[in-house]
Amino acid sequence: MSAAKKRIGGLPGWLALALLVIVLDQFTKVLILGSYAWGDVQPITSFFNIVRVHNTGAAFSFLAGASGWQRWFFIGIGLVASVFIVWMLHRHATQRLFCFAITMILGGALGNVIDRAAHGYVVDMLDFHAGGWHFPAFNLADSAITLGAACLILDEILRVRKGR
Repeated sequence: MSAAKKRIGGLPGWLALALLVIVLDQFTKVLILGSYAWGDVQPITSFFNIVRVHNTGAAFSFLAGASGWQRWFFIGIGLVASVFIVWMLHRHATQRLFCFAITMILGGALGNVIDRAAHGYVVDMLDFHAGGWHFPAFNLADSAITLGAACLILDEILRVRKGR
C-alpha cells in the first residue's frame, strides 16, 4: 500500500479523534458539575464511586498545594505538548498505533487544559477503591492519556521486535 493511501484521513482524522475525546471528557465534566456538589460521593459498586473532586495539581495531585502558579504552568505545558503532538501526527501520519497513542494524549491533555483555564482546577469523578484504599480520582481525559501512554509503550515494543 502506498504512503498516500495510508495517509487517507491523516492529520484531519487524528485531530477529529482528539476532538471526540475532548467533547466526551467535557460532557462528563459538565454532568458532574451540574449534578454533584464539591466533595459529593455516590457509591456505584463495592469498589467504585462517582465523586466530584477538584485537582489543582497534576497527576496524583502533584503540586496541588502550590500557591496557584501551577495552574498557568500546567496550561503552558499542555499547550506546548499539544503543538508538539500535532507536529508529530503530521510527520508520522502512516504509523497508526503511534498516532492513535499520541492522539489520545492530545485529547486528554487539552481536556484538562480546558478545565484549568475555565475553573482553575481539573474536575475528577472516577474513584476506584478497595479495603479502605482509594486510587486517586481521575476523569476521562486522564483515562485517554493513560491509554495513549500504554499504546506508546506497545508501539515501541512492536517497533523494537520488528527491527530484530
